[in-house]
Amino acid sequence: MPNKEPSQRQLRVSQEIRKIVTSEIERGEVRNLQDIDTIVTVTDVTVSPDLKYSTVYIMTLNGTFLKEVLEGLNLAANHFRKSIGKKTSLRYVPEIIFKIDDTFAEVDKIQKLLHDPKVQQDLK
Repeated sequence: MPNKEPSQRQLRVSQEIRKIVTSEIERGEVRNLQDIDTIVTVTDVTVSPDLKYSTVYIMTLNGTFLKEVLEGLNLAANHFRKSIGKKTSLRYVPEIIFKIDDTFAEVDKIQKLLHDPKVQQDLK
């Protein structure tokens, strides 16, 4: 089954969720992250077509404390839902699931493959 492009509404909702989650993390309002000394970046947010589920992809600086941050954010998912509910006019506030963004690892893997001497030989 091919992936459908997200609707304009999905894109708008995902951007709003991204703004709210990012601002909550930047202001240090997540108690579960107060003891962790790293920078957390929200790289992407996707929302299901029915707007009831949202996946927030995160990355930390140099990949440090990634597991701890992920656990802390998933524990604070209800805190984020409350903030989203207060700051938006959505009928249903989506369930939030935090995941590690592995696209950077995939890019590194492809870069290494492209710079492999065997591949360079084939390109010439």
